[in-house]
Parts: sequence; C-alpha cells; structure tokens
Amino acid sequence: MNPRRILISRLSHLGDVVCTLPLFHAVREAAPEAQLAWVVQPEFAGLLQALPGLDQVFNFDRSGGAGAWWKLRRELADFGAELAIDAQGNWKSAGVTWCSGAEHRLGLAREDWREPSGARVLTAQAAPLPTGERHVVQRTLALARFVASELGGDPDAAVPRFDPALKPDELARGEDLLDAYLPGAEGDSVVVHLAVRGDVRSWPEDYYHRLTELLLASGRRVLLLSGPAEKNLGFDLRHRLRSRPGLSHWIDQNNLREASGFFAACARRSVPMVASDSGCMHLAAANGVRVVTLEGPQAAERTGPWPLAPDSYHRILRALDSPDCAPCFARACKHPKGNVCMGNLSPALVAEECLSLTSS
Repeated sequence: MNPRRILISRLSHLGDVVCTLPLFHAVREAAPEAQLAWVVQPEFAGLLQALPGLDQVFNFDRSGGAGAWWKLRRELADFGAELAIDAQGNWKSAGVTWCSGAEHRLGLAREDWREPSGARVLTAQAAPLPTGERHVVQRTLALARFVASELGGDPDAAVPRFDPALKPDELARGEDLLDAYLPGAEGDSVVVHLAVRGDVRSWPEDYYHRLTELLLASGRRVLLLSGPAEKNLGFDLRHRLRSRPGLSHWIDQNNLREASGFFAACARRSVPMVASDSGCMHLAAANGVRVVTLEGPQAAERTGPWPLAPDSYHRILRALDSPDCAPCFARACKHPKGNVCMGNLSPALVAEECLSLTSS
C-alpha cells in the first residue's frame, strides 16, 4: 500500500489526542511522501496545527449537528484520503472514517473498540490486543505497528515517539515562561495543576490550598496552573492564598503548544507536576515531566502517565483507605459518602511525595 493522502481520526479528548501522537509519528516515518491530515475537535486542534509533518487539520464540532457532518464530508472529499486510520474506536470516529471516502480504512480489532459495531467501517483490522495491554498508549502503539506493516514498513523498527515535536522557538518560549513563573527553577519547585470542579477525578478544592501551604513551608516554590476549565478555582485560590513568597499563579492558560513548551522546560530542569487524571497530565508526561498523579476512580493501567514500567519516574498516589469500589471508571460517583476515593487522598501524603522528588 502506497497512499498519497492519509487521514487520522482521533477527535477527543485532550489526553487521548496526546496519546495518539505515537501513531502520527509512526505514520509520518512510514509514509514520508504522503500528505497527512487529522480530524479533531476544535478545542484540541491547537496542539496539532503547528505539528511538523502534519499537512492539514480538520476541525469537527460535534455539537454542530447535521451541518457539522456535511461540512466535514465536503472538506474530506476535497482532501481525497486514500487511507483512513480510526484511532478512537467508537461510532463517532467510525462516522468520520466512513465520511473520508478512503478506499483503505484501518483500525483496531473489533473487540478492542469502545463501541464494537463501529468497526464495520474498516477494511482491515489489527490483531486483538494481548491480554493485559489495557492502556490507551498500548492501544496506540499496537495500531501504529499494524499501520506501519500495512504501509510496507517494519512494525518493530521505529522507536516510539510521544512528544508534540516542538520547534526551537516553542522550546525557547517555554524556558522564558518557566523563568517568568518560577525564576531560576532547578529542582526546587513544583507545578500543581488544578482540577475541574465537579469532575469525579478531581481532588477536593481545599486540598490544593493545604498542599500549597505544606510545600511552601518546606522551602519549595509552587506554581498553581489552571486552564480554561479550571480558571475559577485558580482565581479563588489566588484570592485565598494572596501574595506569598515562592508562590505563583498561571490562570486560564489556553495555548496547548505553549503549555507543551513550558512542560518541556520543566522536564529539563527537573520540575515535577502534581495533577489528577487529566489531559494536561498526559501532555506534561509526553513532554518528559515527572508527574505525581492523584488517582481515585481511574486506574493507571488504563489512563495513567506513560510509561508505566515499574522503574518509571512517575508516581501514582491512591488513598491508603481507598474504598472497595475504586477504581470504578464511572463518570459520576455513586458512593453513599461521596467521592471518598479522592477525598481520602491526603495533602500530607502528596506533599511527602513531592518533597522526595525535589531538593530544597
């Protein structure tokens, strides 16, 4: 197979888009002459639009109803994909793959789809994932090997690449941002990414306050980072903590490539980040940041920071008295006492882990 135009379908969410980057890099290497495009939801397109080697990004607004589908179909017809790769595995991505009009449509085995009936759009499927390979990155790597083989390459030859291929100016911008928020940071600082209010994966709001106090009291510098979805909590914590030596706030950060450059700088200077299971966590890990992940209803074996090897420098923290129902993978907590799997994860435990990763 030697397609001239290739389309990747991975629409959402941010963490999943980040974890699909190894597939993009593998396809780009296996088909260096082909035009390569990606269909994604608009809120995540910023990460991809400046991605070297990606020729076109198609925005699909899933809230746009039938009009959004007709618009996408016209755009994909103009692109004329000869190969479409479904990297998501549900009905929505299957619709995009079908709309591509590509003669060849590849994806994971039917049993590895979230909504298996959607796999009927495929013309070829990868072998089922081995028992125990449950992580989203393992799914991506399996698909990347299959696609590389279909393109005539060696599926085991390429070294997996997970980063968003930042350009020199983006890396330099990241260094400037780190110096602006944590001047001279070099292993004595911690970035704390705030969680979305009401999300079942979120830590109790007051715990961020308590963690910040503990870290500052231990001589660490702290940056409280929030994106658009977390900005209200960011404003509230800035008001509550006010001006404190060693404390900075970056509220409403809304540029994914800029955030990537910042995280790359953090990685080079050994600045870890505390985060719940979120897209921002995956973006930081993809750029090499050591992540302390607060885990409750989710499981690292499925969605934790990559890599998951026992000697990984990432840290996964779960409450010592976590309830029997965790991890439940539910989007809403049904425990009679509320979200105790996150509420029982104490700031003191998280602070202790952060202190072990930093130098005072």
